Amino acid sequence: MRDLFSRLPYLDFLGRRRAALYLSAGLLAVSVLSLAVRGLDFGIDFTGGTLIEVGYSEPAELDPIRGALAGAGFEEAAVQHFGTVRDVLVRLAPREGLTRAELSSQILRVLQEDGEVALRRVEFVGPQVGEELTEDGGLAMLIALFGILVYVWLRFEYRFALGAIAALVHDVLITLGFFSVLGLEFDLTVLAAVLAVIGYSLNDTIVVFDRVRENFRRVRRGSTEEVMNRSLNQTLSRTLMTSLTTLLVLAALFVLGGELIRGFATALIVGVVIGTYSSIYVASVAALALGVSRVDLLPIKKEGADDPAGP
Repeated sequence: MRDLFSRLPYLDFLGRRRAALYLSAGLLAVSVLSLAVRGLDFGIDFTGGTLIEVGYSEPAELDPIRGALAGAGFEEAAVQHFGTVRDVLVRLAPREGLTRAELSSQILRVLQEDGEVALRRVEFVGPQVGEELTEDGGLAMLIALFGILVYVWLRFEYRFALGAIAALVHDVLITLGFFSVLGLEFDLTVLAAVLAVIGYSLNDTIVVFDRVRENFRRVRRGSTEEVMNRSLNQTLSRTLMTSLTTLLVLAALFVLGGELIRGFATALIVGVVIGTYSSIYVASVAALALGVSRVDLLPIKKEGADDPAGP
C-alpha cells in the first residue's frame, strides 16, 4: 500500500482553494442554520429520563414494541436492540408524577402483554444531571480548543495556530451539523467522538505544518504557495494511509458494533473525512491567507553568531 501511495501524482492543492472555500462555506452554512433552527436531538444523557433494559425469550421485533408503547401513551419512547436481538433498551424522557419504579412497572406491564419479558436493569438520569452534563461537555470542548491554540502558537507561529483552530472549528461544526440535519441522537458517546475528532484533525494538521516548516528552511527558492503545495504532496501518502486504515476500523464498528456504538462510529467517520480535508484546505489555506512566509519560520540568528572571534 505504501508503494501504491508513493506513486501518487503531484497535485496542485492550493490552486483549487477557491472551490474548496465555496464547499466549506456551503457545508458550514447548512450546519449552522440547522443547529440554529433544529438544534441537536440530545439523548437521555443530556435531557434526563429513564433507561430500561428488558430481555425476551425469543428474538424481539422493534416495530411491534414501539407500537405497543405508543398505544399505552409512550409515543416518545426510543426502542433499540442492546447487544443481541433478544435484549431491548427503552429510553424515556422524564415524566412528572411518576417515580422510577412506577414508570418501569408500567413499561414492563405493556411489554409483557405480548410475551414473556424479564426486567434487566433500570437507570435514571435526572434533568439537573443532564443539564450539568451539557454544560460540562461544552466547556470541555472550549478548553480543548483553547489549549490547542496555545500549543500550536508556541510550537509554530500564530498564523499556523489560527489556521489550526479554524480547521478544528470547521470540523466540529460540520460534524454537529451532520447530526442536526439527519436528526441523529446526540449523547455522551457522540460527544466523546467529537472530542476525538479534534485530536485526530489536530494531529493531521501538525504533520502538515511540520513538513511546511522543514521545507521553508530547506527550500530556498519558490513562493510560499509552492512550498506549501510541495509539503501537502509529501504528506499525502501518510495522510491517506492513516485515514483509510482508521475508516476501515470505524466501518467495522458501524456495521457490527450495535446501536449503542453506532452514533460514536458515525461521528468519527464524518470527523475523519472532514478532518483529512480540513488539514489541506482549511488549516493550510488559512495560514496562507494570513500571510505566513519563510521569514516567519526561519530560526533567528543571534548577532555575532557567525563571527568565530566573537564580539
